[in-house]
Amino acid sequence: MSIDIKGLPAERVDFAISPLAELGMALHVLSEPNHHPAQHNWATAIAAGLKPDLADRLTEADFLWRSTFADIFLPFAVLPAEGPGAVRGPGATLAEDLDLLDRLDDERFVTAALEITCSTGYTAGGPSPLVDPALRTRVLDLAAARGPKQVEFATRLLDDPGTVRRWIRRLFEDCDEAFFADTWNRVRVQLAADARHKTELLRRRGLPDALRSVSDAVTLDEEAGQIRVDKLAAARTSAVHRESGDGLTLMASHFGWPHLLVLYAPGWRPVIHYPVSTPELPSAGSTELLQLRFEALAHPMRMRLCRLLARTPQTTGELADAYNITAPEVSRHLTVLKKAGLLTTRRRGRYVLHQLDMTVVARLGSDFLEGVLR
Repeated sequence: MSIDIKGLPAERVDFAISPLAELGMALHVLSEPNHHPAQHNWATAIAAGLKPDLADRLTEADFLWRSTFADIFLPFAVLPAEGPGAVRGPGATLAEDLDLLDRLDDERFVTAALEITCSTGYTAGGPSPLVDPALRTRVLDLAAARGPKQVEFATRLLDDPGTVRRWIRRLFEDCDEAFFADTWNRVRVQLAADARHKTELLRRRGLPDALRSVSDAVTLDEEAGQIRVDKLAAARTSAVHRESGDGLTLMASHFGWPHLLVLYAPGWRPVIHYPVSTPELPSAGSTELLQLRFEALAHPMRMRLCRLLARTPQTTGELADAYNITAPEVSRHLTVLKKAGLLTTRRRGRYVLHQLDMTVVARLGSDFLEGVLR
């Protein structure tokens, strides 16, 4: 992935922290603890202490954070960064971040909420499913593969976005009261210190060193005027000549590892959301099993399939659409991965859903886990 920064003033590169973004990552950890073995104790304790009503409500909207990270958690990146009422960075409190989220119009909000799990057009731009009947039908078809709860929620969001937006804000406020306020008070000191350190590094030693301190996967091509992010995805965006204003934000996260997320949606300023720590995981012990699994993963297309399968269950048809290959070709790759014990499969109605077994993948080592989840 590449971010064009040619001509971007140094003062438009910001290191920041956001309570709303961190709440999103905390909710992801609660819904996908296998992605985050280092947070197992925290996730177990929080999940055990949730009141049933709040736990049930979290499952209604978990597609916003379970399989990926909806851009609604970074609303500052699409709001104007220049002129009256300009917004350069996230709020200092969760309430301020939620106020920024309230400033998004309904079309922008709905598109950002649905564009990854229920749309194939993250980089396409164009009209929202609120005004495009064909896109609405596509959104609901994709939601159907995720189960009745996601279909119900997506339908409610499309039919009455204002009511659902108020419901989501109340949900986040209730999470804050139940557990996140205490969690944020604990982790924000670490995040603020990291942001200050990297800001000072940027000022004293320049952008290349500051980027290296974020992750080995983030580098600067000074000749091309591009930041390169080593991910199993291909995309390009720009930090300059944006309607929302020029700028690049690098956002620290306590709960993020092993994810390294990049916001690159049309109309949004780019954001690199990076983890501040990288715990080590044990590797698998059986050399025979390792050989079988590494051979299964040696094919570049199977690695790409693993990237999607690590984030959310996928049907064969969805995988074929995502990479513009045939369903039989996808099936052949899935068969190899299944024989290596890397996939789980379940049926939901007429859909057969495949997913990467994160427990097995974690035993292959942190480098591979970070690679597919980055």
